[in-house]
Amino acid sequence: MNFFSYRSVNVASAGACGLLGLYALVYLQGHLGLEPCYLCVTQRFFVIGCGLLFALAAIHNPAGVARHCYAGGSCVTAMGGSYFAMKQLWLQGLSADQIPTCGPPVDYLFEAFSTVEVVAMLVRGDGNCAETQWQFLGLSIPAWVLVNCSLLLAVGLFQLLRKD
Repeated sequence: MNFFSYRSVNVASAGACGLLGLYALVYLQGHLGLEPCYLCVTQRFFVIGCGLLFALAAIHNPAGVARHCYAGGSCVTAMGGSYFAMKQLWLQGLSADQIPTCGPPVDYLFEAFSTVEVVAMLVRGDGNCAETQWQFLGLSIPAWVLVNCSLLLAVGLFQLLRKD
């Protein structure tokens, strides 16, 4: 069995995205009680989207152009996650007087506003996004998301550029 076959790489990448999602939901949110801010929810969306694309590519295991579509899609979603992680890191680096005001909890947004309005609020972020709630090895949650999305982008590019 070739551990670096197209399908194996997609299975491993989809699994990694699934583990990242579980870690956020079970450990960070469930065990530590951290409530995700708007940008955290947005970053989760992109990581899960990337994982779904890797999973679909593994199941479909296409040849030719379809491989490039899956790999390109995973690259785009990984870049989206990276963008919003960098946006949150930027907010975390602002001085206290520059931090935007905090908004209502995410659950409330989905109850009170239309989907279009909620998406607009989620991608904008708010003052809650500027709070550093947890760190590991000196890096905050969005920094770790950026690291992982960069790795997912590298895998997506590997899949996109491979010759077999």
